[in-house]
Amino acid sequence: MNMISPGLGTPPGQALLARYMAVRARTDRLTAPLSAEDQVVQSMPDASPAKWHRAHTTWFFETFLLRPHLPGYRPVREEYAFLFNSYYEAAGPRHARPQRGMITRPDCAAVGEYRAAVDAAMADLLREPSAEVAALVELGLRHEEQHQELLLTDILHALSLNPLRPAYDPDWEEPAASGVATMLDGPEGVVEIGRAGPGFAFDNETPRHRAYLMPYRIASAPVTNGEWLAFMESGGYGDPLLWMSEGWAARGAGEWEAPLHWERHDGAWMGFGPAGLKPVDPALPVRHISWYEADAYARWAGKRLPTEAEWEAASALPGLRDATGVVWQWTGSAYRPYPGFSPWAGAVGEYNGKFMIGQMVLRGGSLATPPGHAGPTYRNFFPPGARWQFSGLRLAEDVA
Repeated sequence: MNMISPGLGTPPGQALLARYMAVRARTDRLTAPLSAEDQVVQSMPDASPAKWHRAHTTWFFETFLLRPHLPGYRPVREEYAFLFNSYYEAAGPRHARPQRGMITRPDCAAVGEYRAAVDAAMADLLREPSAEVAALVELGLRHEEQHQELLLTDILHALSLNPLRPAYDPDWEEPAASGVATMLDGPEGVVEIGRAGPGFAFDNETPRHRAYLMPYRIASAPVTNGEWLAFMESGGYGDPLLWMSEGWAARGAGEWEAPLHWERHDGAWMGFGPAGLKPVDPALPVRHISWYEADAYARWAGKRLPTEAEWEAASALPGLRDATGVVWQWTGSAYRPYPGFSPWAGAVGEYNGKFMIGQMVLRGGSLATPPGHAGPTYRNFFPPGARWQFSGLRLAEDVA
């Protein structure tokens, strides 16, 4: 299992422990604004309670690091292996995902004690970590960062269903507007995409390989709320000619008429975000849209979604703005393995590979993504109907 590429070497135990503690502390800071009641609620089967996220990320370190690698380690509670496993079949049976909100016990305090006990044991393990342990720890930290983002999106969805529309963080700052988009010439011909070289990479980012790109242009910035409002006002949500068949059915079943978390108040559109319910800012990138909506908008605009190869090849273009850290950007690419893909060995091989069907790729990273987590080769993926993530779009077009 090579999660840290050759040449990087084993990080010194002290530095790795410091990074471990920093990531774990960030999870605690993210849950600090939440009450015990907030942390238990599960608003839909696709979301998980904040308390479960805290416990599951701890279970990961206990299951894949402490049990096999720390001599004499005794699990905090054997029942946690069943309660807090997510989808790792090789790691044993698990509690049903749609019923995670029913786990009222152990309570939040007990989960905090679980985290503290595992952190203390991890400090012992990381005194002199082997290369294998260091690689697994790095994977565990990246995994926890992913759950930090999910924790935010999941609690936002839960709070949006509260009639009081309580803010997660009243001081949450939105990104600055990136300005009017222009169309940039993208790299064409044979390009290389995927991750290679030193540093951490998820297995689905590899191997680096060649792709051929026909001439295309890509927007310098994501689509904005103002542009999306124009789509809405022109009847975009009511025109079946713009939509894929499954998307049109999903639109009807969900009664979609605007992005998720938008609602009308006194004739004006308001958007619910981490800072609470605010007027929709037309200059900011639209978010909380499904792939179906993004695809319909692109067709309405006379353009299309970029492929993930086009997006990655263009990500470093001069003038291309908000490539990372603002909003995830749907691509026109299905989530499939790269040529020559090989999943990691063992149970952690279930991390990415077995989901390479029925999903679409997003690129970039959002304002909810931990800083430094997502780079230009990072492949996020969700079903085409998913809306509760910070997902938007960037347009592309063919060049005749």
